[in-house]
Amino acid sequence: MKGFIILTLFFLACSLTPALSPPQTGKEKSDCVILLHGLRRTRRSMKKIEKILSLQGYNVLNLDYPSTKYSIEFLADEILSDAIEQCQKRFPPRIHFVTHSLGGIIVRYYLNHHQLSNLGRVVMLSPPNQGSELADYLKRNFIYKKINGPAGQQLGTDKNSLPLNSGPVNFELGIIAGRRSLNLLSSMIIPGPNDGSVSIERTKVSGMKDFLVLPHSHTFIMKSKDVIDQVIHFLKHGAFKHENPKQRL
Repeated sequence: MKGFIILTLFFLACSLTPALSPPQTGKEKSDCVILLHGLRRTRRSMKKIEKILSLQGYNVLNLDYPSTKYSIEFLADEILSDAIEQCQKRFPPRIHFVTHSLGGIIVRYYLNHHQLSNLGRVVMLSPPNQGSELADYLKRNFIYKKINGPAGQQLGTDKNSLPLNSGPVNFELGIIAGRRSLNLLSSMIIPGPNDGSVSIERTKVSGMKDFLVLPHSHTFIMKSKDVIDQVIHFLKHGAFKHENPKQRL
């Protein structure tokens, strides 16, 4: 019985440890890409991006982190720092980041407070870079506070908003916003075109290099093929493919 318990704890620990996806043969010194999922999500939500980036030859670390248990500061300084250290062990030429929602704010906070000499490019999907009115509306609700934790309380638009207090970015950043909502009630709270959680306007941040709007919801934007194609294009070229003028705002 004791041996069974030890074995169970071992496999549980392994399931929570981020692992680098193996790169294609001959790409051992390729760039590393760290993926960060959104609030209340897991690394499974970024699996499709992970697989495709690995096939492109990148070393990919799909980070599974406890988004509802800690503040953004802790998630950046402790958990993201460890992931970056794991990437650095492969001596990559550059380290890139691809994030969804809260993951983008964690990266922003980290890069505001830490130097990364081999920083590459960053792509954020539906990030609340100027906070979210939905968080303002719900943050005093007991259920919201319980399921979203400390980080969920930091994503509003008031004077205590961590995103609004983070300033402009000074790295190569591409942002993809969604304009399709699956939640009509949320969209009634959020002013202007939105993805059901964040308005298009509030995904933007001063200093970003490129910006794109695609017809996807906050929940599923990271799984869409056209989004993933644009992520790869930005990582390689530092710009999105603007085939439709309406995509750029």
